Amino acid sequence: MLLRHLLDILEYEERHGSDAVNITGISNNSKTVKPGDLFIAIAGYSIDGHKFIDQAIAAGAKAVIGEKEIGKQTVPYIKVTDSRKALALAAKRFYKNEQKKAIIIGITGTNGKTTTSYMLKHIVETCGHTCSLFGSVQNIVNGQILPATTNTTMDALELQRQLAASNDQVVIMEVTSHALMQYRVFGIEFDYGLFTNLSQDHLDYHGTMEAYFGAKLRLFEQLAPAGKAVIHAQGEWGEAFLASLKKMDVPYIYTLGGAEATLQLSNVRIEKPMQATLAEDHKSYDLKVPLLGEHNVYNAAIAFLTARLLGLNARKMLAALEKFPGVPGRFELIHHPKGANIVIDYAHTEEAFYHCLKTAKELNARRIIHVFGFRGNRDTSKRQAMVNVSKKFSDFIILTMDDLNGESFERMRKKLENYQLGENGVVIPDRTSAIAHAWELAENGDWVFITGKGHEAYRQSYHLPTQSDKDTVQHLWQRTIASKMLVD
Repeated sequence: MLLRHLLDILEYEERHGSDAVNITGISNNSKTVKPGDLFIAIAGYSIDGHKFIDQAIAAGAKAVIGEKEIGKQTVPYIKVTDSRKALALAAKRFYKNEQKKAIIIGITGTNGKTTTSYMLKHIVETCGHTCSLFGSVQNIVNGQILPATTNTTMDALELQRQLAASNDQVVIMEVTSHALMQYRVFGIEFDYGLFTNLSQDHLDYHGTMEAYFGAKLRLFEQLAPAGKAVIHAQGEWGEAFLASLKKMDVPYIYTLGGAEATLQLSNVRIEKPMQATLAEDHKSYDLKVPLLGEHNVYNAAIAFLTARLLGLNARKMLAALEKFPGVPGRFELIHHPKGANIVIDYAHTEEAFYHCLKTAKELNARRIIHVFGFRGNRDTSKRQAMVNVSKKFSDFIILTMDDLNGESFERMRKKLENYQLGENGVVIPDRTSAIAHAWELAENGDWVFITGKGHEAYRQSYHLPTQSDKDTVQHLWQRTIASKMLVD
């Protein structure tokens, strides 16, 4: 593709050199540049791509896009205001995604994105349609699982590449606030935008809840002309979100919750399978979901409402939800040999803790034991609220390590020890040892929650030779059974 055809879609400030060079690829990493590539230099948070322009040219880059004045180059240089926007738009043009016909659904919110996306994918496929999925647990295109990426929402270049590769009829993607602020989904027109909820998170990045709220709204600025907004409108932030969408003159808004809701949810019963009544246009439906946690009923209702707007059959949708297999690391239940329930969940916010622990309380847990930690170099302002919610519902708390993200083990250990747990808690820095302690405490009727990591692999080495929370629990389970067999 000629460089001028890529530049057609961009707004740029300066161009030095010919626009008639042939571009055979795009790269934003000097280490992956191939001869014929357009290299786009991005000033990142830790690495500035402009420092590697010479390496990119040496590797064969035929042209460069960047934000800074860099002097005369041996290849064409195009100066733009924002390299991230340029990357997204250039990739969209290069991969010819302007002509793509798939239905694109974006899901944003603090909690519930992953479960809602999996529920919706399960419904769509049960109803006979093919579906790509981009999210925090895995990415799936044309029925194939792709290698995992660092971010929930992959970068713009890889996302556009995978959208081009997809032959699926529907594309569902989790869209984080970081992805929206960093223009990873810039240039994509969403046919459906879903909002699950908002609670305190990522304030280390956004600064205030208002800024975090504003970041989530960006998704709905990218709705297609006939695009539909589907939102959970209950609570302070849900109501504010609805009001904001109306101010933005979003033409098609569908809601769950509130007096004028498109879909009403009532008669929630939390035993497994959970059940509820859905009411829509004077019709009612009996919803059954084989999961635990009232929040998952709301996730199912949002997925149901979206699938109805897609024109899918209600009876088939309800049958699909009744057989939903769940999501790895999301309220994943494992039974302890002594009769306790072990729950592995990704919950890492005050609200997510509330929903998880409240479920066990409502199911008459004998005791609740909670194992969790905090991400290093992340939003510290939410930590005390997380501890407070855990104290409210838990009988015993075990504070431990989560991802350190460059923070020292010793510094995080000291921070954990600052929380006043009294006789109803303990700090055990080694995460596998903390889980093992909870395992030893567990008795019949107890619920043990291990939260924060969910499906994710460990990034530090711990005492036990395990790679994740689930792996640790399975290791302990096998060790317990083997020990019992030796005694018998």
